[in-house]
Amino acid sequence: MSGHNRWSKIKRKKEAMGNTKGKLFTKLIKEVTVASRLGGGDPNANARLRSALAAAKNANMPSDTIARAIKKGTGELEGVSYEEVVYEGYGPGGVAVLVECMTDNRNRTAGDIRSTFAKGGGNMGESNSVAYQFERKGIILFGEGNEDALMEAALECGALDLINHGAEGFEVRTEPNDVHKVAAAIEKKGFKVSEAKSAYIPQSTIKLEGEKAEKMLKLMGLLEDNDDVQNVHANFEIDEKLMEQMAI
Repeated sequence: MSGHNRWSKIKRKKEAMGNTKGKLFTKLIKEVTVASRLGGGDPNANARLRSALAAAKNANMPSDTIARAIKKGTGELEGVSYEEVVYEGYGPGGVAVLVECMTDNRNRTAGDIRSTFAKGGGNMGESNSVAYQFERKGIILFGEGNEDALMEAALECGALDLINHGAEGFEVRTEPNDVHKVAAAIEKKGFKVSEAKSAYIPQSTIKLEGEKAEKMLKLMGLLEDNDDVQNVHANFEIDEKLMEQMAI
């Protein structure tokens, strides 16, 4: 499992422990709102909304909070209009970083992200300065299942590939615009999806150790703490045991 995927696993553990529950709810509410605005409030006809609702329910978000977020997205309730924007930059050791945001004020968010990069020992770059180092794919995660059966089902449903992460489960990859459609089709075949999303996959990675590794994890944490940030992608590799120790 890559260093960045390991970071994602650690982040989910912290969220499950309640360490960042408020910030997680903020991010999930934004995703539900935007998904409803773009595709309507009916999850049966809106695959992105179905995925957002599943994530919200997994986080034990109250149903009335979810309902309000949907209504704000569809315009039934007055709410903030968010836009999606991606910022690029560099972390310690020249690590490439992509930051996905949802914001109601681009100028504020751009300033905050620039400041956070500087504070974390990196620097924000221009558009397309590091994006070429990543490939956007749909990611569908499964906690368990029979590999051969899942592979057969995934390919029949239009997936591109399956990756076995051992005890961590399986990862099915798709074209980015197909992720929710493929996830729904695989579920109909009896497999339980734990998460479905689009992600930026690094085409190569940079190995970090010592102080640079510590600074990179600090930068990741600072970026994730920003309420406008939905996801952070980076091409670093850090020894798993070292990462676990530094992330505690």
